Amino acid sequence: MRTIDHPGRPRAVRGAMGLALVALLSGCMLGPDYKRPELSVPTKFRDNALLAGASATAADTAWWQRFGDPQLDALVTEALANNQDIVAAAARVDQFYGALGTTRSALFPQFGAQVTDTRTRASELTITPAPGTNPFNSAQANLLASWEIDLFGRTRRLTEAAVAELQASEAARRGTILSVVSAVINGYVTLRELDQQVDVTRNTVQLRKDTLTLFEKRFRGGVVSELELNQARSEYAAGLRALPQLEQARAQQENALSNLVGRNPGPIARGKTIGELVLPLVPAGLPSDLLERRPDVLQAEQSLVAANARIGAAKAAYFPSISLTGAFGGASRSLSDVSKGAARLWTYGVDVNLPIFTAGAIAGQVQSAEAAQRASLAQYRKAVQAAFGETENALVGVTESVKSRDASKMQADALSNYARLARKRYEGGYSSYLEVMDADRSLFNAQLQYVDAQAAVLFQATALYKSMGGGWVNLANKEAAQPAFQVSEKAAPTAAR
Repeated sequence: MRTIDHPGRPRAVRGAMGLALVALLSGCMLGPDYKRPELSVPTKFRDNALLAGASATAADTAWWQRFGDPQLDALVTEALANNQDIVAAAARVDQFYGALGTTRSALFPQFGAQVTDTRTRASELTITPAPGTNPFNSAQANLLASWEIDLFGRTRRLTEAAVAELQASEAARRGTILSVVSAVINGYVTLRELDQQVDVTRNTVQLRKDTLTLFEKRFRGGVVSELELNQARSEYAAGLRALPQLEQARAQQENALSNLVGRNPGPIARGKTIGELVLPLVPAGLPSDLLERRPDVLQAEQSLVAANARIGAAKAAYFPSISLTGAFGGASRSLSDVSKGAARLWTYGVDVNLPIFTAGAIAGQVQSAEAAQRASLAQYRKAVQAAFGETENALVGVTESVKSRDASKMQADALSNYARLARKRYEGGYSSYLEVMDADRSLFNAQLQYVDAQAAVLFQATALYKSMGGGWVNLANKEAAQPAFQVSEKAAPTAAR
């Protein structure tokens, strides 16, 4: 590149501009460049036997469709499009995109224009005499330019931090998508669980009502005592008392699920029962995959990138800041004359600001930035540890909840036989009605617990997919509310990806 020097340009200006050009070309930036911290990553999960038969692609599919319920699929799709948390998260991405544009703009020259046209009357009784024409007009039109040379990389470090914050906001949006999908699934499973419990309770209430009706007839015939009649009436009332509580919980769950998918409170269409929902395949993966799969881990790392970049921005305050300024225009008594050659005016210069004594202000800023970086590092490591812990818990939860569900079914089946035999013994005169009531209560509780156990398995499967993240977030993202400006992964610093 060839440069042409103006013979009338002051030597100091020429020297400063040359220094600025050299600094820009050399790309000098203060502060540490980001490198991903060394982490202690386990080589395998504790429950590796469960993962041995897992699907390698399950984590990258629209896994909620594996429950085999079209109504659930429709709810997830509706939530992705209308959930207000997702909409708000998309807006926050746009907010950080705008902040990045504001920060990055300082790297480039700033241009502006200024036009003034005034009419003034000066006092004729002051020491300074009034102009010959009083009142008089004054007009001026200028083109303005300024450029702060990023000599020590302060603006570039701040831009690096803004890019990382933008990436962190995008990761947070994807984390919101992950949470909303999981919440919809859990909400639907809870609703189907309550449906089943309502059915169990209604069947039990109906059975107890039939027994009470029979005992009332037998009491009038002198076959059963008043004690046995009141025992039957008490059991019937206990069932009636449980039913409204479950109905209330079910209505509230419908309202909560309606809000979650972005609609006003109201009824929810049902699909398969809790027992018909299919357990999704267990997603395979290594612990190290979580560092790239989980949005919260990516968000924590980008926050660390931003904090790391601010150290350099803070250290740049120790060194001079150089700004180039200039103005070109005209001034005259009339706005129509400002373009004439005689009205022309121009000015250019260099502003150099060098801190000499700040009483520890800059040192405090650097110390604060370094402390913020250490805090972000701790939060990043904590997020990684939490990811491992949640995945381990979910893996164990899937295995153990299946065992608990199978045991609950065995218990419910055994108590069903016990209740049937107890009634036969009572009808044959071999036992008192107390044995029937005991068997009935035990069966009722066991049936409710079995429904809970069925739901727990599905909850744990949802927790496993949520904890492991995966490419399914990208699939869900295609149906979710989007920010106005798309964030490219290429915007992030290479070392952070």
